[in-house]
Amino acid sequence: MLENAFTGSRNYWLWVIFLLILIGTGTFFYLNQFDYGLGVTGLSRDVSWGFYIAQFTFLVGVAASAVMVVLPYYLHHTKEFGKITILGEFLAIGAVIMCMTFIFVDMGQPLRIMNVFFHPTPNSMMFWDSVSLMGYLVLNVIISIVTLDAEKKGIYPPKWIKPIIIFSIPWAVSIHTVTAFLYSGLAARPFWMSAIMAPRFLATAFAAGPALLIVLCLLLRRLTKFDTGKEPIQKLAVIATYAMILNVFFLLMELFTAFYSGIHEHALHFQFLYVGLDGNYSLVPWMWASIVLAAISLVLLIVKKFRENEKILLFACIAVFLSIWIDKGLGLIVAGFTPSPLGKVVPYWPTFTEIMISIGIWALGMLIITALYKIALSVRRQLR
Repeated sequence: MLENAFTGSRNYWLWVIFLLILIGTGTFFYLNQFDYGLGVTGLSRDVSWGFYIAQFTFLVGVAASAVMVVLPYYLHHTKEFGKITILGEFLAIGAVIMCMTFIFVDMGQPLRIMNVFFHPTPNSMMFWDSVSLMGYLVLNVIISIVTLDAEKKGIYPPKWIKPIIIFSIPWAVSIHTVTAFLYSGLAARPFWMSAIMAPRFLATAFAAGPALLIVLCLLLRRLTKFDTGKEPIQKLAVIATYAMILNVFFLLMELFTAFYSGIHEHALHFQFLYVGLDGNYSLVPWMWASIVLAAISLVLLIVKKFRENEKILLFACIAVFLSIWIDKGLGLIVAGFTPSPLGKVVPYWPTFTEIMISIGIWALGMLIITALYKIALSVRRQLR
């Protein structure tokens, strides 16, 4: 099956070459960072996590969202998801690899990440996050290979894979829950220390992930004539709608708790995000853009007439994805450090180096997803 990734049209190879150029550029900037150190980034003693960790956090949610197609198809026998399930699993594989790569580039001495496994610390959330991500990647690789190979041969998947598939469902929830615990367990960071951090993470995951999968399915239909069908796309849209409603509801709960109860330390972080603090307004326009995109997407998704129009649905899904990316992939991490426990507002903005390395990693993920989708679509064509 792997050989299918090395054959394709002229447009396919142009896209692959474009991604390879971005990956090469990102690698060049990373080698410069590796040689000089993290001093080429915008990170500092006060803001020790930045754009890399923010992308990692966002992409864990994208990876976890695969459960939204796996669960109804394998557990509730929703056959409409038959064509789309493998696409969700392949999306999860690409997202997990991007997550791991962002962790890798964030470390000053990346090879020391192996110490997490050589010298495990069971009371460390970082240890459990590493285990959950690696385990989820292995589970998705096994499930994808076995089910796609069975589909290619025109037979049912072996019985032993069913327990693994069922086991992967709670595991998917666990990877984003453990990621949330990385933040909510830090007592010195009141912005993150919230009991609903994990539910918020899951809500954003189950909105952004299905939204991205819908966009990819609609693109595949346009570019490759592979049609997953209207019904699974509409069911995914409904899932994204409810998840986005929960996401906004949880955010409003956080705002109420911070401001109505008068928790000054918690409120300062939200003030920094939405109105600025001590003359620092760097994230304010971005966060308001996130709110506007969330509001527009909710209107378009809730109204059935709009949701069933696939051109409008495409725009709504892009708005959902961008809104959550701004919130988690830009604002969440930086706001946790600003202001610092000493009340200082330390400016942070990703440098050009950080942005180029991040683009390279996103390109790597897209290359992996492109190759995997090419394999899946080639198998499907052979079965016609």
